[in-house]
Amino acid sequence: MPNLNDLKLRIASVKSTQKITSAMKMVAAAKLRRAQEQAEASRPYAERMERMLGSLAASAGKQPGASPLLAGTGKDDVHLLIVAAADRGLCGGFNSNIVREARNKAKELLSAGKTIKIYCVGRKSRDQLRRDFGDNIVDTIEDIAKPSLGFDKAATVADRVLSMFKAGEFDVCTIFYAKFQSAIAQIPTAQQLIPFEAEGDADASTLADGGVYDYEPSDEKILSDLLPRNIAVQIFKAMLENNASEHGARMSAMDNATRNAGEMIDKLSIQYNRTRQAIITNELIEIISAKEAL
Repeated sequence: MPNLNDLKLRIASVKSTQKITSAMKMVAAAKLRRAQEQAEASRPYAERMERMLGSLAASAGKQPGASPLLAGTGKDDVHLLIVAAADRGLCGGFNSNIVREARNKAKELLSAGKTIKIYCVGRKSRDQLRRDFGDNIVDTIEDIAKPSLGFDKAATVADRVLSMFKAGEFDVCTIFYAKFQSAIAQIPTAQQLIPFEAEGDADASTLADGGVYDYEPSDEKILSDLLPRNIAVQIFKAMLENNASEHGARMSAMDNATRNAGEMIDKLSIQYNRTRQAIITNELIEIISAKEAL
């Protein structure tokens, strides 16, 4: 029969945990709204820039002397994987889903005879990849959202990536992150950054709205300025999507944990009452038996 004091301590412990998870849920919910607004506000600019670059790249990318950021190095032997996750846990499968997507890609590339390098954004991506790909991790950046997530943090990552590319350390760069859909749905996403890869087909002189554009100065000069900027913009968009996804996943996970704690408290309370009732019944039986013996 369980000890009443042990049950009391366990109930008190679960109640304390429930208070913590409930508080974490409310904090995540408060942060989620702002993070969601930032992520949704970044999408039109990033997508529009990508479409415009796709339009320019359709013609300039085929010309001799095109930027390596657009045309590539001519080979794809070395791949840089930027794995963007969180610095903290307690957010359900958010970190694991991103890392799983990156791990599958890494194994696919290694099986094809390619060389991989991993740039970890967030402590959890490094911790989860260190066991299998510790020798492939070239750098890690932590606490990127502290005190706040700004474009300068994305520019720091972009500068590091561009310097590695100029030094010939990789041929292809892909970033892995979670695209925010809702508080309960985050989509692991892989986006190729280098060489530039537009989504869909774009005509050389038209954009998605059907307009026809002439560019001044030349396409090559515009691309030489916008292609490096686009790397930072796309990384910043990925970080904002990740930030919103992390808060949404944490809010959902803490809500589930709070509900589970409540159910556990109910079960333990029932067990406590039954045990207490059994002890009282046994004591009454002993008193009645002793009285009859006299």
